[in-house]
Amino acid sequence: MAKKTFNELLSVQVANEFAASQQYIAVAVYFDGQDLPQLARHFYRQSLEERNHAMMMVQYMLDRNVPVEIPGIAPVRNNFTSAKEPIALALEQEREVTRNIEEMFRAARAEGDALGEQFMLWFLKEQVEEVASMTTLLNITERAENLFDIENYVARESVGDAGHDSSAPSAAGGAI
Repeated sequence: MAKKTFNELLSVQVANEFAASQQYIAVAVYFDGQDLPQLARHFYRQSLEERNHAMMMVQYMLDRNVPVEIPGIAPVRNNFTSAKEPIALALEQEREVTRNIEEMFRAARAEGDALGEQFMLWFLKEQVEEVASMTTLLNITERAENLFDIENYVARESVGDAGHDSSAPSAAGGAI
């Protein structure tokens, strides 16, 4: 099987980012249904962030005159039996995204695409933060004596809420 080009990998990643956004909505809805508003709010924000990442990639493709196709996505997981399950799923999702971003960076470098390589640098930095934040949230969840301990942690620490990053790439249509 031939290796995919940077642009091909980027097109696939647009789909992955939209899928991650939908998965985070499903996680948020699960927590909302469990009357855990802090966790729900956190994952609703994560969903918007993933959507924005997809739209940053779309804007980059438009700017570089790379054909853009907005993909459909596979169904997401909606049912969980504990608070730990969706957080563990989110952590694995972030680890997978990190592997994908690293692969895109390597492809851009191998193709001598300095602009593609530079574009991926912001996402690599972002993934360090995302994996670290989700790892901590999973650790807190595993150690918590009850769900309200997790809620208090999320409210107190503003998990994953670093605010607007002025170094972030532009999103097509504007970031939400």
